[in-house]
Amino acid sequence: MTPESILTGVGLQTRRRIARRLLPFLFILYLVAYLDRVNVGFAGLEMSRDLGFSDRVFGLGAGIFFIGYFLFEIPGALLVERWSARRWIARILISWGIITALVALVKTPGQFYAARFFLGTAEAGFFPGIVVYLTHWFRHEDRARAGAWFFCAIPFANVMGSPLAGWLLGVHWFGLTGWRWLFVLEGVPAVLLGMATLLYLTDWPRQAHWLSPDEREWIEQELQLEREAKKATLSITVWEALRKREVLLLALIYFLSLVGLYGFNFWFPTILKRATGLPNFTVTALAAMPYVLGLGTMVWFGWHSDRTLERRRHTAWPLFLCGALMVLSVGLRSSVWVSLGALIVAGSFTTAFMPSFWALPTALLSESAAAASIGLINSVGGLGGFAGPYVLGYFASLTHSFTPGLLILVAALLAAGIIVLRLRLGSPQ
Repeated sequence: MTPESILTGVGLQTRRRIARRLLPFLFILYLVAYLDRVNVGFAGLEMSRDLGFSDRVFGLGAGIFFIGYFLFEIPGALLVERWSARRWIARILISWGIITALVALVKTPGQFYAARFFLGTAEAGFFPGIVVYLTHWFRHEDRARAGAWFFCAIPFANVMGSPLAGWLLGVHWFGLTGWRWLFVLEGVPAVLLGMATLLYLTDWPRQAHWLSPDEREWIEQELQLEREAKKATLSITVWEALRKREVLLLALIYFLSLVGLYGFNFWFPTILKRATGLPNFTVTALAAMPYVLGLGTMVWFGWHSDRTLERRRHTAWPLFLCGALMVLSVGLRSSVWVSLGALIVAGSFTTAFMPSFWALPTALLSESAAAASIGLINSVGGLGGFAGPYVLGYFASLTHSFTPGLLILVAALLAAGIIVLRLRLGSPQ
């Protein structure tokens, strides 16, 4: 029996109304966030040559974003739980939009590193804040599916951002090259959406005038029952949660997963360009293919995870498939297009683990303990976003080949999948 089959009347109506109200807007917010985070991968097609950056410099600059991100994740997640999601998310959007536009001014490696570091600092707390915010509105049984629609912004940002970047790289307006315009024009929407967030989002169901009284009562009662059930067996403090073995393992899993995700994400356009020598617009169009496929894989894994209420295998299998296809790509590198085809399919699984993964910490803990744990998991995991691009860039500079770096990504993905399957969370997850 599926969760939907035991809900009727006000329950079904409330779930649908909440989903229709919140998920499209959160999707747009994360879409803009992810465009601002990964546009450096597309800008790198021209930026490195224009500024004389080596692969090592570019990889370090791409990844250093996550050092700033690491420092403020836990406080940001707690502010969403204890203060106001609406205000905190709006602050993040406005500040990172301004800093993204300022990246267009960089001229030296030091300026590039500083801009990326402060961009990470500005965005810190956004992703875990949204994950915590979803727990204010969606029951555990609905959370992976809700997360899947939200996380779809990641592949969709690449699908939309690839042709946009390809077009902008070819312009030269008012004395500024295309890669500089890429940062300016992708920073402005974040500022505007930050202002819209203050007007549109609602912090808690009890404040939602767009729900009827019986709908508010139903969702508040459902979420309260869930919190009470967790407290009965999992009543621990924030500091206890941060030292909990399962939380630390989840942080390690996320770190290893993001080594693979961001290593691929930042470098795939460059790998395509060097392997084929195609024009920038064609390269950026091809670079969208993993994410076109990724939209389907992410939605399916999130839907099936909620349908079966199983989380670990739905997290592990995308990681295994991604790693296996990367190995296949390396093994077939004598045939350029077959190798790139395997890499494109591998890329479609880089984000498919996320909906089921992020249902795990919210199943384990509640309220402030869950918020702090999500912040810790995302901040430590974010360091994988530093390590993946840097490792690939370092070994590409050292060996003049992307193969060693790709194999390191494979090892990280396979290790993450193995650890997920060995997790014991005291429930059938």
